Parts: sequence; C-alpha cells; structure tokens
Amino acid sequence: MCRAMMYLGEPVQLDDLLFKPDSSLVNQAYMPRMLHMLNLAGFGMMAWDSTSFVPEVPHRYRSPSLPIFDGNLKSLAIKTRAECVIAHVRGVAYSTSVKVSEQNTHPFHFPGAAVAMAHNGDIYRIGDLKRTLAEAIAPDLLAQISGSTDSEWVYALLLSQLADWRAEPAPDDLIAAVQRTVDLVEAARRRHGIAISSSCNLFLTTGRQILGLRHCFDFGHYRTGSPDQLHEANMNFLSMWFTTGRDYGLHDGEWQMVGGEEEPRAIIIASEPLSSNSATWMPVPEYAMVHAVMDGKRPDFRVIPLER
Repeated sequence: MCRAMMYLGEPVQLDDLLFKPDSSLVNQAYMPRMLHMLNLAGFGMMAWDSTSFVPEVPHRYRSPSLPIFDGNLKSLAIKTRAECVIAHVRGVAYSTSVKVSEQNTHPFHFPGAAVAMAHNGDIYRIGDLKRTLAEAIAPDLLAQISGSTDSEWVYALLLSQLADWRAEPAPDDLIAAVQRTVDLVEAARRRHGIAISSSCNLFLTTGRQILGLRHCFDFGHYRTGSPDQLHEANMNFLSMWFTTGRDYGLHDGEWQMVGGEEEPRAIIIASEPLSSNSATWMPVPEYAMVHAVMDGKRPDFRVIPLER
C-alpha cells in the first residue's frame, strides 16, 4: 500500500526528505519497513517555497515511474527548499486491472482548490459507493474527477464539505470537513451493507497547514470466502507517525528531528519514520487527526480524536 509524508516549518531541502535518510520516502517505495508490499505505481509531490515566483502556487511534480530511477526528481530535490511539502509513493494490488498513470498519482489537487490530498488505504467496493457519494459531491468537483482511484473520489467529497473549496479554510473548518467526509463514507457503506475493513489514512495540506488522519472503516472485518484476496493494507491498522522539533536533518550521524523539548519550528507527518532511528517519532493514535498550522514562524499542532 502507499506511503506518504508531509512537512511544515523552517525551509528544508527536498533531498533531505525524499532521498537522503535511510528510510526516506523514495526508499520506502521499494524498501518500506512497516509494510510488506512494494510501492511501484508512481510518485507525486507538491512543495511551497515563499521565495519562489508566485509563492502561493506550489511546485508540483508527478510521474507514474519509480522515483528511485528518476534523475529529474533528484535534480529538483537537490535544488529546492520549501516550507511545506506533501509527497506520496503509490502502492497498488499486483494486477493487470490496476491503472498506473499520471492521473492516478497523488497528491490530488484540482485547479483552483485550496487543499491538496494524498491517501493511503483502500476503500472496499468503491464502485458500488460512487453513486451514493456523488449525491454529496458538488457538480463542479464531480466533473473534475479524471482518474480511476477511490482516493480521488474521497478528495472530491472532502472538498465538497468546505464552504468554499477555493479559499483557505480555517483550521477548525478543515477538521470539521474531514469529520463529515468520514461520516459520509461510513453512511454510504452502511447504505450498501458494506462492513469490510477499509483503510483510510489521509494527508491534507493547504501550504500553510497540514492534517493527517489515521482511520480505518470496520477494522477487523475481513472477507472469509477468498483468503488469498485479502489485502495486507486492510489486515493491519495502517501506520502514521509524526515528529516535531527545532531542526530536521543529519545530526550526530543520524537523520532526526532535534530540539523536541523546545517550541517546535517544524513538524513531519509520515506513514512511517523517515529514518531507522525512530526515538523522536510518535505514532498518531488510531481514529485521530494531527493538525498543524503556521503561527508566525512556527507550526502550532494538536491531536484531535475522531467523533465515532
């Protein structure tokens, strides 16, 4: 299943997030520590740099190829520093029916939208849910769905829960939109009699705030008729971790966040720690969100449980 990460805080070189650490996001594409599947179906990234031309518009890079062999991505990562980053390597079931394409790479970002989203999980029987979910999706957003993933439908549904999906939402409004999205998917599943484990870890950002949701619908309920079709992503509660501190980088020979005892100047949320040393990382609680927003030059973060 997929791996994703987000960063918010002091400017950081993309190479320090994507390539250099021993468990960097690019390394997780082919060697994840907390998942027994390879993530071979593409890479996507958005990065906000306040010193760039039109700073409110992020750098965006997407490719259906493997990032470990992507020299263009490496060159961009070496050259670019950013205050906010969201990146994702896509993992899919090994099947000829799966579509690997640029349209299906994360993060998703409709033109003009204030929020971008990446997803780690698998919404069971999404095809059966689409007509019901469409009832809660704004027509202009429904028309923008161009890929074949369950994730893009969740993204359109989430944007539809905002008063104005083109405007930067207040933190509480973004949190409420996530809660309503979860509730709507849950209601649709009940309407169709679906009670099979479906992971739904979400990574959201506007460039000045980030939100990570760790969630699974009906965790522990599996199909018993065909054990060989059980997806590993739904056998375990998918991981999500975060770390905060003064400075993320190579310290004392290890990639880590330092200064955790001080007021944080940076926060990372990721599917799994970006280095083998996970001492400064904390797991996001199950059925909870971690939200951070820039308050001056530092991110103000909090952990919020989902209403269930």
